[in-house]
Amino acid sequence: MGWSPQPETASEVPKCGEWEFPQTREATEMKITTIGIDLAKNVFQVHGVGERGKAVLRKPLKREQMAPFFANLPPCLIGMEACGSAHFWANKLQALGHTVKLIAPQFVKPYVKTNKNDAADAEAICEAVSRPSMRFVPIKNGEQQAILALHRARQGFVKARTAQANQIRGLLAEHGIIIPQGIGHIAKQLPEILEDGGNGLSGTFRRLIDRLGDHLKELDRQVQELEVQIQTWHREHAVSKKLAQIPGIGPITASALVASIGDARNFEDGRQLAAWLGLVPRQNSSGGKQTLLGISKRGNTYLRTLLIHGARSVIRVTERKAQHAGSWLAGVMGRRNKNVAAVALANKNARIVWALLAHGRDYQADYGSAAA
Repeated sequence: MGWSPQPETASEVPKCGEWEFPQTREATEMKITTIGIDLAKNVFQVHGVGERGKAVLRKPLKREQMAPFFANLPPCLIGMEACGSAHFWANKLQALGHTVKLIAPQFVKPYVKTNKNDAADAEAICEAVSRPSMRFVPIKNGEQQAILALHRARQGFVKARTAQANQIRGLLAEHGIIIPQGIGHIAKQLPEILEDGGNGLSGTFRRLIDRLGDHLKELDRQVQELEVQIQTWHREHAVSKKLAQIPGIGPITASALVASIGDARNFEDGRQLAAWLGLVPRQNSSGGKQTLLGISKRGNTYLRTLLIHGARSVIRVTERKAQHAGSWLAGVMGRRNKNVAAVALANKNARIVWALLAHGRDYQADYGSAAA
């Protein structure tokens, strides 16, 4: 392709975004090896570097320009922040032959060299994705995104249901009517409260509580229907059923783990998976002295919550049944409080999950004692 001088008239000057950067013959002929993309809803900022690490491309692209632009580009390494629509674009660009890596936003921030803007963010992503020690986020396929969408919708309805139950309980408490905690108590006692003519509630207030009660029933119905869909998906996938054999992990947790983790070989070992879930201690070590604090709480909050809640249910069973008296969990509970024991069991279950997924094994309850 021949080289043409810069236009001299105003009518010939390209509009903003039509030029690649820098505008030299060497840059246009240099092969692009790494690209950072700052994702957005409508306009994406692209930053590319060549084999020598110098910037050869700085270009904003509209959404409809993304696919044609990268389809005509030779295969290269592309980095993006793991945010909204990142998995969609990662799958689309991978189908075009590119190598795509997703980076957690907190790992990109240290590479921003100037004030925050789209161009600076794209440059920082391009720099971060080329670091050999960078940790990446697994790319999810369409099926993984679909089951996780069910989980997010269910979680939203659960939160709304809890808020609605608390509102009903609080409004009734202002009129001297106390309902114990638990949605089941509200469903059981609310009809009796509305029919009781001697509790002094006005007609306006009764109609309001009746309306809120209907809303609570609808939210509960939505939660149950989504749980049925999740359990159906769980029963159709052998890997999810395999994880559900672990004490403290049921269909909800197992399906969320399978959809979120994907290929467990992306993690070096079980401890790295536990760290990804925020189930390992924070460190504040210096001068050769190691200080371990509470768990880091980094990574996927939803998965961590499910694992800890499942661990609490196992702890309640262990307290009631005498056959668990000599177990590992009983020993932890004897030394530490229940919260620490729950986190310890959740950490252990995360490591077991990695072993089952990475090595294709089945769960064996007596694996540790058999190995000893």
